[in-house]
Amino acid sequence: MRILVIGGGGRENALVWKLAQSPNTDRLYCAPGNAGTSRLAESINLKSSDIDGLANFAADQKIGLTVVGPEAPLIEGIVDRFEARGLPIFGPSTDPARLEGSKSFSKELMFRYGIPTAEYWSCQNAEDAHAHAKAYFDIHREPDAKLVIKADGIAAGKGVVIVGSETEAHHVIDEMMVKRIFGEAGDQIVLEECLVGEEVSIMAFTDGYTVVPMPPSQDHKRIFDNDAGPNTGGMGAYSPVPVVPDNIAELAHEKVLQPAVDAIRDLGIPYKGVLYAGLILTKDGPKTLEFNCRFGDPEKLYGGIAYIFGFILQIGNDFI
Repeated sequence: MRILVIGGGGRENALVWKLAQSPNTDRLYCAPGNAGTSRLAESINLKSSDIDGLANFAADQKIGLTVVGPEAPLIEGIVDRFEARGLPIFGPSTDPARLEGSKSFSKELMFRYGIPTAEYWSCQNAEDAHAHAKAYFDIHREPDAKLVIKADGIAAGKGVVIVGSETEAHHVIDEMMVKRIFGEAGDQIVLEECLVGEEVSIMAFTDGYTVVPMPPSQDHKRIFDNDAGPNTGGMGAYSPVPVVPDNIAELAHEKVLQPAVDAIRDLGIPYKGVLYAGLILTKDGPKTLEFNCRFGDPEKLYGGIAYIFGFILQIGNDFI
């Protein structure tokens, strides 16, 4: 078949690299692609945000499978638009992609269905957020107390800030909600208690019913040594992760991934594609920091992609 990969980063390079090895691949395209993907796939001068242009290209070229890398086109409805035209595509539609597109939606779902996560407060305006931040630090007076502040929408992996004082919290709230440093992503924010433990990323495939977890990985978010700087989109990752229990994938499947897939199906919006759970291993067991609706970048490593698409190409029609 002819395959189209959407995106232009390292994640897409890994996807192209593995897809090129499949005997089912006749021709590969990548939109917009990059210098790495161009070694194996033809670069197409279309942005990942040009959903109509991508759909027209897929129809004209008789693309047998489209694989979406970045989260933005998934959240903006690329799967819905492709499927409306009968074009096979891998990924969740707009409604279930809100697991990543809206932190408040994700947290509400977790609390409603008993998926372990941190206590949270969803704030629609700066005044409400300031009040919750003050109340939090009035209660948590210990010197090492921290609060997590998250932009509700997508912010390229940079919309999460951990603060260690009420003064810092008020500053970050104003940056997000008044100065709008993350644009519309900061229309609403979520405040969370700060959990302590090792973080681990686990991605899984699902057809809306069955969940197949991938091996765990661990990424490094902060820009300076010793986690001293702000969050980035990712400073590298590795797998396997020796600091996490051997049964973490099993625990994540049982307590997080399968319950999330069942919960969102219960809402009438079944989730198909890659479901990514960012977990933290607390003294009370694993808890969920976030969900993402696509392959991680940089967590998705070449080895993980090799396993993943070997699996997909065996059962592909069940997922598209």
